[in-house]
Order: sequence, then C-alpha cells, then structure tokens
Amino acid sequence: MVTMSLSQKAADSGARPSSGLGMRQKQVLWAWSFLAVPVLFYAVVRFYPTLEAFWIATTNWNLLTKPSFIGLANFKRLMADPVFWQVFRNTALYLLLGTPISLLLAFTIAYHLDRVRFLHGFIRALYFLPFLTTAAAMAWVWRWFYQPVPIGLFNNLLAGIGIAQQPFLRSTTQSLPAVLAPAIWAGLGFQVVIFMAGLRAIPTTYYEAARIDGVSNGTILRRITLPLLKPTIVFLVVFSSIGFLRIFDQVYNMTSQTSSDPGGPLNATKPLVLMIYQTAFSSFDMGYAAAQTVVLFLVLLVVSLLQLRLLKDR
Repeated sequence: MVTMSLSQKAADSGARPSSGLGMRQKQVLWAWSFLAVPVLFYAVVRFYPTLEAFWIATTNWNLLTKPSFIGLANFKRLMADPVFWQVFRNTALYLLLGTPISLLLAFTIAYHLDRVRFLHGFIRALYFLPFLTTAAAMAWVWRWFYQPVPIGLFNNLLAGIGIAQQPFLRSTTQSLPAVLAPAIWAGLGFQVVIFMAGLRAIPTTYYEAARIDGVSNGTILRRITLPLLKPTIVFLVVFSSIGFLRIFDQVYNMTSQTSSDPGGPLNATKPLVLMIYQTAFSSFDMGYAAAQTVVLFLVLLVVSLLQLRLLKDR
C-alpha cells in the first residue's frame, strides 16, 4: 500500500504542469528588473531631449512665445552663416590637434612611468591631479601664465632669454593653441591612468619570450605593446574626440575676460558648444540653437562611428 501511494503521488506530481518559471526566465526577469530604472532614466535624460532637439530645430521659438513650425529654415540659415563655418573650423582644429597630441603625450608618459618603481604612486597622482581641478580655477591660472610682462609667467620666461613677448590669448592665431594647451593638460592624467591599466593587463610572458629571442625594444613596442593596447587606444580615441568636440569650459573661462565676446578674439577660439550656449541663452533663439545642436550631434555620431570602424579588430 505504501508503495502504491508513493507511486500514485509521483504520478500525480508528474502529471501536473509546472506553474513556475524556469531558471533562464527568472534570470532574464531579474536582469530586466534591475535594468528598468537605469534604462528609463537614460531614455528620459538622453533619448527624449535628443528627439525634442530635432523638433525644436524646425521651429522659431524664443522661450516667450509658442514655437512656430518653420521647417528647415534654421538649417538653411546655418549653412549661410559665416560665423558658424568659422566655429565649425575651430571645433575641427580642437579635434584634429587635441586628440593625437594628448594621446601621444599620455602614452609616452604612461610607457615610461610604467617602468618607474620609486615614488610610482606619487608621480601618477601628480599627473592625475589636473583632471580633478575645476575648469574655472585652471582657467584663471593659465590666464595668469599668458599675461604680458611683468605679470605673465610665459612672457617673463621669454623676456629672460631675449625673445619678445607674445600676445597669446589676444592674438587671432595664437589664441586657439593657447586655449588648447590647458585642455590637453587637464585630460592628460586620466589618459595616463587608462594607458597604464592597459599596459599592466598585457601578460609579461610576451615580453619575456621576446627578450629571450633578442628582439629590440622598438620592435617589442610595435609588434607586441601597441597591438595588445588596441582596445585601450580605441576607447581613449573615441573618449578624447568626444571631449574635444564638446570643449567649452576652458574656452569660456579663459576668453571671457580678454574679449567682450567669449570665444574671441574675433571668434578665433569659439567652439560649437559655446556658440550653441550663446545662441540659446544670450540671443534666446532656441530654434537656431537646436539646429546647431543637431549638427553637433551628427558630427559626434559620425566621428565616433568612423573611429570605431577604422580602429576595430578585423
């Protein structure tokens, strides 16, 4: 009887369909439960404003009246605006000069710092410190560096070796490199730390085998270090490019006192983000500012996708 009752219970339990979820379904459910809040936050903070910017770019809106639809008039105005093309050129220069120079400096520092054992942590902290410095404080220091004699540090050094003082921020040709220098310096520490993390992740067995075979340091760098650093380089190239395309703090803080219009002199240092800021919150032309934002978004998208395409592993 006992055997029959146990068999009957087993048969009944096997006959009843399972009402619970499988392990795979539970994992997916828990994953989406944890992801729901950040996905919702990202959609509200990122996707909705982006779509809203595309809509505002087709309107005439000054924040006081109701937006009126004008189609592509803002984009036509943008294409015919000489200031926009100068600003676009400035932004391209920030990207084309800032990204390779900063990455080359950061890799050189990280490559040699990785071989330092004495005060390694202290030196690395010194390089990372500018990354933590606020843009306003950094701008005031660098503006002091660029001042004329007898205040400016750089012009005092030039005068000490018999070279005439330079206008720096007051020159239409020197102002952009003068603003770009502190921007590169500010992000150098972050790039050095990331490069060092990538160098530390390379297995030492590759270097040991190469040295046993008598391979030179230059060949090791070209054939082992740089290829294995490719994921790190891809990340830093995209990250740095986005940063230089969106440069704003250094330009605004360093040129707001040297000219009546931030981004001067004569728009020589003005990037696209600063133009968007002035159009929106000085001129209150929100439709035109949104059209500039759409252009910046498309440039960021194209540059990022192009770099990922060119640098990815084949």
